[in-house]
Amino acid sequence: MRLILVGCEYAGKTTLANEIVKWIDDTLGGARGFHDHFTIPSNELTVEDQDQFAALSPRLKEMFQRYIIEYHLQPAFYADPDHNMTGFHIEEAVYAPLYYGYGGKGEYAERTTLARAAEKTIMEEAPDTVLILLTASAEVIAQRMRDNPQPRGVLQEKDIEYVLQRFEEEYQASLIRRKFTLDTTTATVAETLAEFVEQIELYLSDADRLRMLAHQALQAK
Repeated sequence: MRLILVGCEYAGKTTLANEIVKWIDDTLGGARGFHDHFTIPSNELTVEDQDQFAALSPRLKEMFQRYIIEYHLQPAFYADPDHNMTGFHIEEAVYAPLYYGYGGKGEYAERTTLARAAEKTIMEEAPDTVLILLTASAEVIAQRMRDNPQPRGVLQEKDIEYVLQRFEEEYQASLIRRKFTLDTTTATVAETLAEFVEQIELYLSDADRLRMLAHQALQAK
């Protein structure tokens, strides 16, 4: 299975990604976690490393982010049965010009242009990739920020409506043809997962369906 979960911070991407991994494990048998290290600074780094990364110049940040995105487009990743990512190139297109200091329209390494280039590679390597946009109302995003602030969060409350709009624009412009939206404004985690399971059925690849049947057969023994 090849999924790319995108959306504004506090829309629920990481929470849903963790639930999807459990669902894949239960339904298809065996699952790898999502690659979730495309935000600056990555929460997978130590606090010390995060501080050092955040202090880099925009030019150095741009160079590293370009590398990390290109790296995750390598054929070796697509040779695995699962290659699932959170944020990835669309998050970079939204956040880089707004918060990282590079990649705006008409600037060097314009991130929207690079996002479409990345999608051309994705469609060549894995045309069965599914793009999923998680969204929620601006009011709910703001309340979640206040109730459970992320210590290294990127999003600023004044930008919520703009960021939601930008994610929608990038989603609509995406070259990835298999895609759908999940709105978490009022949905529980369980309800969002159930909607994902319903929507993804249409986009399951032949390989996914064979894995599902094989897992069911093993479970029945």
